[in-house]
Amino acid sequence: MQAIELLHNRVSCPVLVEPGPTDTQLESIFQAAMRAPDHGAIRPWRFLTVSGEARNNLGELFLKASLQDNPDLPEDRQDKVRNMPMRSPTLIVVIASTQEHPKVPVLEQEVAAGCAAQNILHAAHAMGLGAMWRTGDMAYHSVVREGLGLAANETLIGYIYLGTPKKLKKVPLHNTEDYVQTWTGEKRDG
Repeated sequence: MQAIELLHNRVSCPVLVEPGPTDTQLESIFQAAMRAPDHGAIRPWRFLTVSGEARNNLGELFLKASLQDNPDLPEDRQDKVRNMPMRSPTLIVVIASTQEHPKVPVLEQEVAAGCAAQNILHAAHAMGLGAMWRTGDMAYHSVVREGLGLAANETLIGYIYLGTPKKLKKVPLHNTEDYVQTWTGEKRDG
């Protein structure tokens, strides 16, 4: 697949099934992540892989966090929360691991980790895998942060779910004129 075709045709795949990525594919995915733009070459990211039984453990961690917020969470909602990590064979937890730097603010480091996540999505697509970047309450909850071993200087950027797409969505064509303007330096009225 040509690179520009890949970029134009990548879509998020919310329904993912077995097989998940192989170890060789994961290594290639992480090599792509390492090529993300990185001012200062400080590599402000780290990744956790979650597959097999560990997905159940992650589901229990999600449930623990949810029950802390709502001890009366209905049983059907508990099951839904517990099963969230089971939506794909493999998950990658993308973590921005920032540090004080004289020239690279924390925001740039977090954006770099987001770019690494984007590279993961593109690499997966290039290999015929499906991927879905998810966040939500479980990306920001202190119980989850602690359970995943995040340090004070770390931010959970998102969970990337990986597997074989059950079906591919049609790629929407966007009108770039709705999002791109030419700046001339002249002051606009209004």
